[in-house]
Amino acid sequence: MFEVADAYISFMGRFSTPLAPLFADVGLAGVPPAATVLDVGCGPGMLTAELVRRHGAAQVAAVDPVATFVAAAAAAHPGADVRRATAEALPFTDESFDATLAQLVVHFMSDPLGGLSEMRRVTRPGGRVSACVWDHGGGTGALSAFWRAILAVDPTVTDEATLPGSNAGDLTRLLADAGLREVTEVPLTVSVPFATFEEWWAPYTLGVGTAGVAFAALPGDQQDRVVELLRDELGDGPFAVTATAWAGSGVR
Repeated sequence: MFEVADAYISFMGRFSTPLAPLFADVGLAGVPPAATVLDVGCGPGMLTAELVRRHGAAQVAAVDPVATFVAAAAAAHPGADVRRATAEALPFTDESFDATLAQLVVHFMSDPLGGLSEMRRVTRPGGRVSACVWDHGGGTGALSAFWRAILAVDPTVTDEATLPGSNAGDLTRLLADAGLREVTEVPLTVSVPFATFEEWWAPYTLGVGTAGVAFAALPGDQQDRVVELLRDELGDGPFAVTATAWAGSGVR
């Protein structure tokens, strides 16, 4: 039932899970323990798990447009309010939450400003609205090594470097344009160890996310060249991959 969710967790969850507590520190700054909080674009629930740990499931809501992700997050956190919805049309009344967070989601929103404006709408006055995105534009994100290799093989491939939120200052501008005040933006960095190259590489072959789709679209000889370039850069292991995300936060 949860094959898609499991594939995503093995691919991106290994980075977003350690990122979640760092992002929660930003998104919950000044928010009391009894606060109600919303995870927008929750996926299978990596940030949701951290919010539940801090606030309790009854105080946590989460939404995602992918039904399989919603089912996985709901199963993992039965006391939380998990629904299928997009960021641009949140199914909650005005001023429902003390904090609203979106981890690694803004760059995939069909309307990032609209999504952040919705997040502001459902947040109470004085509450906090926050978002984070990997530093795709600066080349230090979780997928940056992959994108360097694939662009070296096929420069026509569209990577994630120009997506909203992927560059320093993007989230500051978007949050301010959405009506948030006291906006700040900071880098958050995680380091994930891998015993072997194969352990790191295997999830890229599952066709998950923009990177997985881009790799699957290459002909076989180009796929082999991408793997060769990455093995040359990273080695056979063990090694650690360090990844940085930009985190922006503002007050309603």
